[in-house]
Amino acid sequence: MSVERENSIEPITEAALQAQIERQSMEVDIACVGFGPATGGFLTKLVEAWNANPADPAFVSKMAPGMPLQVLCYERADDLGAGVSGVVTKARGIRASFPSLNPGEIPMAANVTSERVLYLLDPIGASRRSSVLRCADLALRLGGRVLVKDHAFELPYTPDFLNKHDGLVLSIGQFNQWVASQLMASGLVQIWPGTPVCAPLRKGDAVTGIRLADQGVDKFGSPGEGYMSGMDVRARLTVVGDGPVGQVGHALDTDEKPPQDWALGMKFVIELPEGGDEQLSPGTVWHTFGYPEPEIFGFMYVHPGRLVSIGIFVPSWMHDPSRTVYRYLQHYIQHPVLWRVLKNGTLRSWGAKSLEESGRRGEPSLSGDGFVRIGEGSGSTNMLTGSGVDEAWTTGTQLGEAVLELLRADRPFTRENLAATYEKRRRESWVERGAREAENARNGFHRGFVRGLLGMALAGYTRGRLSFNLDERRARHQIRAFSLGTAESRQLNDAATLARSEGRALHDALLTVRGWPEIACDGRLLISQQDALLIGGKVQAAPGFADHVRFRNLQFCAECDEKTCVAMCSGQAITEGGDGLPSFEREKCIHCGGCVWNCRHENVEFRAGAGGLHSGEN
Repeated sequence: MSVERENSIEPITEAALQAQIERQSMEVDIACVGFGPATGGFLTKLVEAWNANPADPAFVSKMAPGMPLQVLCYERADDLGAGVSGVVTKARGIRASFPSLNPGEIPMAANVTSERVLYLLDPIGASRRSSVLRCADLALRLGGRVLVKDHAFELPYTPDFLNKHDGLVLSIGQFNQWVASQLMASGLVQIWPGTPVCAPLRKGDAVTGIRLADQGVDKFGSPGEGYMSGMDVRARLTVVGDGPVGQVGHALDTDEKPPQDWALGMKFVIELPEGGDEQLSPGTVWHTFGYPEPEIFGFMYVHPGRLVSIGIFVPSWMHDPSRTVYRYLQHYIQHPVLWRVLKNGTLRSWGAKSLEESGRRGEPSLSGDGFVRIGEGSGSTNMLTGSGVDEAWTTGTQLGEAVLELLRADRPFTRENLAATYEKRRRESWVERGAREAENARNGFHRGFVRGLLGMALAGYTRGRLSFNLDERRARHQIRAFSLGTAESRQLNDAATLARSEGRALHDALLTVRGWPEIACDGRLLISQQDALLIGGKVQAAPGFADHVRFRNLQFCAECDEKTCVAMCSGQAITEGGDGLPSFEREKCIHCGGCVWNCRHENVEFRAGAGGLHSGEN
């Protein structure tokens, strides 16, 4: 295959090469792409019906006569416990699937016992705060310890739309493993980890199955030693649950989607010392906002065994291009109100992922002939309540009910039939009602942090009846350009000098120049980002797969001053070379997808790939 430079691709040549490859194929009834809460909910509903009545004619395969329904699920990650999110959820849909659920059966799970909402003031004076916000901070500080303690103001109550009373604190990695073990024990479902899906199979507008990624190829995808072409899996129904940056979901986005908001969530799992803060019992939940930058929201969830999940969300509407999330997270945990609890802790693991934060406003087509979407990639996340796992799970169970209805009626999986069953259930459910209430809740943040908070409160307390209008801009247009010829330009020059002299990343050096203190690494809790790759799990890229991050046109990269894809890369897998061009190291990539929406030129292509972050604690 001809290429201009490492990581640059020539799509036409590659397409011609793919057309010449002979592939094996197999036929199944249902093929699922991605194993997360949504797919878990879908398969749980099928298994529940199977366990109740295995002789139900609905479970007789049409693709393998005389055999049970052939249901396969393919997951990119090497481990089904490689989820990257500690969550708090009301668990309405999850508890409906498991009425007698005992959190003690799931590692790191606990019932929610208490909640706090904290506005974090800037204790060091480095964050970018507007004059209005600085005045508000001053007013709070003048109230003394009556209002502010440890540079934090606690709201007198948790707003109803944020409240997770009677909910669950979970580790998604542990929850996925718990669900998967029950599914595979049933004998109905097969789940194949470490098996990335590269594309849907199409016949006209219909989806007829999926194609697995080729193995034994070089980084450009060209066959090498031990080459094995990806199998074509033909299915009556393809269930797309591969998340917001999944290859199959993106390939099915044939229509122009509305502008989307994104965020990169990054978190640590920290083991607290014995004899720590007695208030931090399992199930304790803290929501925060205001620091390290006003636009950055944060959280702390307490699990059993003195474990804490703590992290931040850096949104696309944080217009500053210097979005060095790992460094921001290290400053976040050192905020006095958090550091008081965490300072003697030990980092156990960490993780990151992109979140599609548009919810219903960014919803794609939910179904078509032969395919259906569930979960986060289908626009199910509720950004008013800050909830996505329970909504994703419920879209899966709704699809399970719809599929059972169609199987029992012996009706095909057409767009019309899926709309009349799955989409109808979803539109009539609490998931849809919540999505409509939240649809415009965050519009105000495009015009500033204070306006955004007011917009959230307005939408929350009126159940979505009132909200601000949206200044619609795609994520790449939300990144402002560096201001050349200004004070920021001088900061950039100083940062570039510092980066060159110390061999560090430009954006990290820029935070230092802007006044953020250097991180004093202690080798236990505060460690370098590269050392974090080896903590609590592994970042592993299985050999024989092509690079999944490609740069379409390196000329755009050469002309880009911001290099936000470099700043937002969670594993420092994308770095800037001496020639100013980015390079990609697959061995460091944790598949967060942040590079996709942090390129002003939409020049990054995120393909199917294996590996990623592995830690059952995430």
